[in-house]
Amino acid sequence: MKHLKIVFAAALLSGCEAKVDDLQVFIAEVKQTTTVNIEPYPEFESKPTFIYSADTLRSPFQRPRNTGAGVEIKVAAQPNCAQPDFNRSKQPLEKFGIDALSITGVFQSNGKKWALIQSNTGSLYKATIGDYLGLFFGKIDSIQNGTVSFTEMLPDGAGCWQKKQATLTMISKAGENNV
Repeated sequence: MKHLKIVFAAALLSGCEAKVDDLQVFIAEVKQTTTVNIEPYPEFESKPTFIYSADTLRSPFQRPRNTGAGVEIKVAAQPNCAQPDFNRSKQPLEKFGIDALSITGVFQSNGKKWALIQSNTGSLYKATIGDYLGLFFGKIDSIQNGTVSFTEMLPDGAGCWQKKQATLTMISKAGENNV
């Protein structure tokens, strides 16, 4: 009986043979009738060589070096109105805007009051009454109780300059603008 089962299983399995003759004929027919159409590679035109010539210029990721030029204002001066003294030499604190300065201390030496002024670059300067600071010809008028009062000369656009009072205090930090 055991042999009979084996013969029966073999007969069943022989009937499971795949009939792919028609598929093989179809594949052979398609291969014979199909033409292979491969597009040629595109031809790339060569571009002219680029010569980089800005290697001697300042990198855009570096801060500009201080040229000492400051603010140049070119407006024709009007007669009979306030004008700053353009011929005097600039002082170190005149290369910073007021918002870039802060008072870090006040002291007195030989009867003269001094203010310690720190810029946003971290540099520390000392200034007294009569010194200049800021971009608009700010002249220090007084130093009292941690406050520096000064008068700026602002252009009015018509060739004249208007005086404006402003202060810096020890409470204010660089980046704050106090009026």
